[in-house]
Amino acid sequence: MSPVWPALAPVDTPYGADRIAVSAHGHRVRFADGSERLCATSGLWNVPLGYGHAGVAEAVAAALRDASYLTLFRGVHRPSQEAAAALLDLACVDSYRRVIFSTSGGAATDAVMKLSRQYAVERGEPARSIVVGLRGSYHGTMYGSHALSGDALAQGSYALDRRAVRHVDADDPAELAALLRREGTRVAAVVVEPVLGSGAHPVSSVFVEALLDLRDEHGFLVVADEVATGFGRTGPLFASGEWSRSPDVLVLSKALTNGALGAAAILVGTRVAALFADRGTTFVHGETQAGTPAVAAAILEVVDAFERHDALAGAARVGTATRVLADALVRDGRAVEVRGRGAFLAVALTDPSTGARLAAERVPAAVAAIAAAGGIVHPGVDGIQLIPAYGYGDAEMVELDTAIRAGLARMAEGAS
Repeated sequence: MSPVWPALAPVDTPYGADRIAVSAHGHRVRFADGSERLCATSGLWNVPLGYGHAGVAEAVAAALRDASYLTLFRGVHRPSQEAAAALLDLACVDSYRRVIFSTSGGAATDAVMKLSRQYAVERGEPARSIVVGLRGSYHGTMYGSHALSGDALAQGSYALDRRAVRHVDADDPAELAALLRREGTRVAAVVVEPVLGSGAHPVSSVFVEALLDLRDEHGFLVVADEVATGFGRTGPLFASGEWSRSPDVLVLSKALTNGALGAAAILVGTRVAALFADRGTTFVHGETQAGTPAVAAAILEVVDAFERHDALAGAARVGTATRVLADALVRDGRAVEVRGRGAFLAVALTDPSTGARLAAERVPAAVAAIAAAGGIVHPGVDGIQLIPAYGYGDAEMVELDTAIRAGLARMAEGAS
């Protein structure tokens, strides 16, 4: 039995040698039994430049030699300043003014919930304590982020305080408008994933425009949670960069260090940063491992990949190829629907035994069958999610398609 308590799995889940990963290079993961599988998940969506990226590894190693640790508590260090400036330049320095470093997307969401509430207090509106999320969203499993996530994630087991959290449907801007008519003076922020993490449902431009108009009317903050969608995952560098008006806060993680180190960055917009600066107020939030020199070095390498090495073009190419693969599964009757954008797609599978949409309880069997055929895909609510790295070539795309089809055929044989 493994001594590790795995995330999101029963503690006594058995792991044979074919399920114990031992190394990863490029787009492939090797297991303890000697087998190797093609990864179509970019790790946990956080390794878009491929496993073992030499530039990131070398930059982190050099940073660890130069300064294995420096803190951001009551001070700054040069590597953090350089990484923050690079992120502001990448995202648009006219929209954002400061960077708060964090250690994960979930921890960053907790920080944002605190920041939005303190911003309201500093404006003289202490009643603004409600943070609104979307049904079907995923923001992490820290205390606040778990409460804000819009899926059923056993929240009732943890005594999470959800009194100051509300959820609305991303397909119905009228529901948000109605909520704000009732409680607009109490809403501190609305947090939006441009593509919902659970199910890969894109949030429509109609909803976003309504949200931005309602912000102007009611005065809350708009937070773009781009933990999953940032760095080209849905096509543009940042999905919220295509909105008609910028969010007040942008949250980044996952691809931020290409999976090398746990990190997140909160890019704070002009009006929020200006208010805290004008009032000389302290934001009481800090994380020991946030924004270390090694993290900063990894961030600078990732930014360089997008600024000078055209990683965004690779993201666009892979996104197009992944869509072709997914659409062909629908055309051939192996799937019923494709959702998402760019290289972030959910494929709702056909249940081979019924011909209907695959039920949630059957998803693990599909993922396992595809793994046995040599491909690693992410489980979705009604099928699989495809989130490949940006260096995928034509050969890898053919190999992935073959593994998916072989796995689904094996699953169909078992159902017959």
